[in-house]
Amino acid sequence: MTDPQPEPEAELLTEPREGMPPLIQTSAELAEAAERLEAGSGPIAIDTERASGFRYSGRAYLIQLRRAGAGSILVDPIPIEDIAPLRRALTGPEWILHAASQDLPCLEELELRPTKLFDTELAARLCNFEKVGLASITEQLLGFRLEKQHSAADWSSRPLPHDWLVYAALDVELLTELRGELAAELARQGKSDWAEAEFEHVRLAGPPKPRKEPWRRTSGIHKVRGAKALGRVRAVWEARDNLARKLDRAPGKVLPDAAIVEAATADPTDFAELMSLPGFRRRGGRTNARLWLAALADARNVPNDELPSTTPPQDGPPATHRWADRDPVAAERLASAREVVTATAEEHNLPPENLIAPALVRGLAWEPPKKVTEKHIRTLLAENGAREWQIDLLAEGLAKALEA
Repeated sequence: MTDPQPEPEAELLTEPREGMPPLIQTSAELAEAAERLEAGSGPIAIDTERASGFRYSGRAYLIQLRRAGAGSILVDPIPIEDIAPLRRALTGPEWILHAASQDLPCLEELELRPTKLFDTELAARLCNFEKVGLASITEQLLGFRLEKQHSAADWSSRPLPHDWLVYAALDVELLTELRGELAAELARQGKSDWAEAEFEHVRLAGPPKPRKEPWRRTSGIHKVRGAKALGRVRAVWEARDNLARKLDRAPGKVLPDAAIVEAATADPTDFAELMSLPGFRRRGGRTNARLWLAALADARNVPNDELPSTTPPQDGPPATHRWADRDPVAAERLASAREVVTATAEEHNLPPENLIAPALVRGLAWEPPKKVTEKHIRTLLAENGAREWQIDLLAEGLAKALEA
């Protein structure tokens, strides 16, 4: 009996198949590239590179495109005054993106909007692949390895290094082929219509709602005690946010969260006291010391009735670990509803979170309709953004679970 042969190792993709495309940095170059895109055929693979962790804005610092007949195109949108030719070329054909919700906002900023969308990451989730990152799913389905070493780079820096551009070009090199494999798998599993509904939901979703009191997400805020100290967190956080927006620098690069917590706890009143705090000894803390001290001074003058609550405002149901004490009946409803979701997801080979948003299930269990019928549950699910296919799979089971 012969030993089983090991599977062949995936081939490392090191360069686009037609060679590296030039970086487009002028309106004339973009107009010519847009003509090539329009002359191509089929869907257009798209990716963007941002400078998350370095810049305040989420703007695109590089746009990568690929289409059959046009090849790969790399666009630096920063120096280009007229983006209209690209806008025209992208209107009509299907866009292929991986994790589209991450790229669409920065493309929308440039008034680049898809008329049809295929999200390869979301397709992989609906097919219930265990790993859905671009590198993992490309290796599994196409047999090529992609290196991801530059994903967290500062893409706002100029000039962009050659190896960064190679990495960026390879991100769209196989997206069209990946789309084909995933579309076939969706069809095999009978999920093509579900996927189309999900892609359309992502396309039309728009930007997320602004968070209420975003300063409460300051890392380490749990160490801060009392309304006055929380008021200091708010004041310094808002001063940092305004400065970061003005400088277009990531807030953490302007002043770390740890420094905000230190200032809220110690309440320094002069430069020497501020500089005694470790978080303010860096350049951003020292250079902008007057700003931080002014924010702290303003916080001291806030009337008590305008101080933040020591309890964060509740938006939706409480944390589920508190349900058993606060409302045991609701906790039982949630457990029953989750059983329905889990069983249905397993039956249809889906991740539960892609079958329905967990927050929606929690909301229904915490505050079900006064009359729990399948009809009422269908209405509530639809009003809260569930898609028709999700409602069809879950409404009856959830109605039974919530009326128990």
